[in-house]
Amino acid sequence: MTVLAVVALVAQAIMAVGRGVAEPASWRAEWPHTDFSQHTVPLQEIKSGGPRRDGIPSIDKPRFERLNDGAASGWATRVGNAEPVISLVIRDDARAYPLSILIWHEIVNDVVGGTPVTVTYCPLCNASLVFESTVEDRILDFGTTGKLRNSDLVMYDRQTESWWQQFGGDAIVGVMSGKHLRLVPSRLESFGRFRQRFPQGQVLIPNDPAVRRYGTNPYAGYDAGGRQPFLYDGSLPHGIDPMERVIAVETRPSHYEAWSLPLLRERGTIEAGDIVIKWEAGQTSALDKGTIGGGRDIGNVVVQRQQDGRLSDIPYDLPFAFAFHAFRPGSPIHKRTPAGSEN
Repeated sequence: MTVLAVVALVAQAIMAVGRGVAEPASWRAEWPHTDFSQHTVPLQEIKSGGPRRDGIPSIDKPRFERLNDGAASGWATRVGNAEPVISLVIRDDARAYPLSILIWHEIVNDVVGGTPVTVTYCPLCNASLVFESTVEDRILDFGTTGKLRNSDLVMYDRQTESWWQQFGGDAIVGVMSGKHLRLVPSRLESFGRFRQRFPQGQVLIPNDPAVRRYGTNPYAGYDAGGRQPFLYDGSLPHGIDPMERVIAVETRPSHYEAWSLPLLRERGTIEAGDIVIKWEAGQTSALDKGTIGGGRDIGNVVVQRQQDGRLSDIPYDLPFAFAFHAFRPGSPIHKRTPAGSEN
């Protein structure tokens, strides 16, 4: 059975006996060092996703292979040119984190260009985000709680065992409640584009290739139109399929906007103030078919800010519409209307 099917069966069993919502009393046995008296969100919004703590294991000692003039070698040759990677560049240290690995681990704790970072991917929301992992001069490293909120990964830091929402990098339970992780600009792009941009870059490889079926997608068909988000019972956005990808951007401090992927694909380029968003073909969906490389082409998105005649990358995300709506309520989603214009 696929991971999604197993998780779904577990979740259904939990909910059938009335245990699909928060259970601080039972959580305390598993989380004796987490201060549940401190939280910024109602605890009943947090649900068990099926796996227990660290049941989806983070990668804490990542291994890499270096490209040679753009050519991959070793295990990295298994990553197809159109397959998605999270690409990150800090102080000329360029690294690619294939979703064919992250879909099984969700979190990579790493140091890039001398900066401690946490690279994250939540398949249920299609949220791929990179954070600086230093908070108030304290370096944190993260694992998975096995819990979800609005169908999004809830992480925990191993130093205080506080719980953090992956979608925004906010601490929501424990002594760190109210703290925020700083987003780092990254791209979700095809491996081929990364190889072109950084021919001497490094590529994440599995610590043990035999541990998981790397390259396969345990969530096959999850991003199909008409599907319902897993373990999500909140409101849905109006006029757009909840599983449609949107480009989510903080256009100015604390002001968020999103543009649907079909709208961007139709236009090629969208400008919003000093924000420039571009689309080009050539990247597969990680959540479509049984293999990462076999997914339909959803294209590559680049989000940059224009300043003094120069373009520079800024943080963005490519989540499903329901997740943006859930975490950024009231924020606009620009989309195609039946007439093809922006709404």
